[in-house]
Amino acid sequence: MRIRNWILVFVVTLPCTAQPLAQLIGQALDRNRDILVAQKRYESMAQRPEQAAGLPDPTVSLGYASNGWPWPGAGLGHDPTSNIGVMLGQTVPFPGKRPLRGQIAGKEAEAARQEYLAARLHLVAQLKQAYHELHHATVAIGFVDRYQELLEIILRTSEARYAVGRAAQQDVLKAQTQLAVFETQRERYRLDRTSRQIEINALLDRPQDTPVAVTEDTGAGELPFTLDELLGRARRLAPELERDRTLIERSELAASLARKDVYPDYTVSGGYFNQGGMAPMWELRVDFSLPIHYWQKQHAAIAEREYAAAEARHEYEASRVSLESRIRQSYAEAETAHRLTVLYEKSIVPEAQLTLDSSLAGYETGKVDFVSVFSNFMNVVDYELMDHEAIMQFQVALARLEELAGIEAGE
Repeated sequence: MRIRNWILVFVVTLPCTAQPLAQLIGQALDRNRDILVAQKRYESMAQRPEQAAGLPDPTVSLGYASNGWPWPGAGLGHDPTSNIGVMLGQTVPFPGKRPLRGQIAGKEAEAARQEYLAARLHLVAQLKQAYHELHHATVAIGFVDRYQELLEIILRTSEARYAVGRAAQQDVLKAQTQLAVFETQRERYRLDRTSRQIEINALLDRPQDTPVAVTEDTGAGELPFTLDELLGRARRLAPELERDRTLIERSELAASLARKDVYPDYTVSGGYFNQGGMAPMWELRVDFSLPIHYWQKQHAAIAEREYAAAEARHEYEASRVSLESRIRQSYAEAETAHRLTVLYEKSIVPEAQLTLDSSLAGYETGKVDFVSVFSNFMNVVDYELMDHEAIMQFQVALARLEELAGIEAGE
């Protein structure tokens, strides 16, 4: 086979037993321990609102008063201060406090739910990034293997020409050196592939030696949404911002509760006392807490909660600005990567391959020197690798955008 025709028949093949990315995402969401931790934390906190809004447990008091002797019943029926009785008490918060406490706990549970949703999005983004980096390493190994085989053909041609005095020894040495360089590149890509496989298996909580095979190369594709669409969706639905909005509401409710704490709680108690042969005694009482240390306690508590509410609002604004800047940055990276893939695939790589094909034909007839062939060959090597790296960068940036904008897998 002629050298210039050889480059047209090589196809990088990937394992046919590959797992689609969507399947891996589903397994990760079901198995990942960090997700399960966040889910159980949310489910745990969801039990708090009803508890927080409930009444304190009532109290039961059993006792006696005796005269003459210390045991129960001494003096019962003879002394009016001797009795055996029971009292029931119930502390009742000032009206409005219980609903506020329940709402505060509800906001905390909602913040935990948003953290759970954010953890799911982060896991999916991590998995997608690792998967596309694994895909790039796998394809790059195939590219390097192809380049090695082609360079070996060029090397054999150079050795044959050198043997008859039509090529310089440095041509042979340069080709041999590049073969060794390709081998080092292959080892680096193998390390990258192994590292990404370990990362994916860790995210799926499965044995580290489980093989991970990638699907066929699909290219960069198009950006499925505009920058304005992403920013608008993030402002509405991003768990990071939704959590901060919830924490603002929680802080404002806590400030309202602190103002309510100025008003006293009260305890209602009632009891029955047996006095033997004498008429029974009944007791009813109401005890109030008195906020006489208002300036040291309640006033400071109100100020604390108001400062915390202001802090939460500033935290939200800082998160919003940071989130929007990260979306803009990732969007710019995705756009740039997409433009690069178009340039590589539509003009740079095809033209470089045509140039190489032409120089190979000239090299076989002695019209082109080895330096030109080698330079054209290395251009094809670099451009094809950079093309696929740009595809990987596009997919990674897209995964980050989906996480930042709160786009669930499958949407």
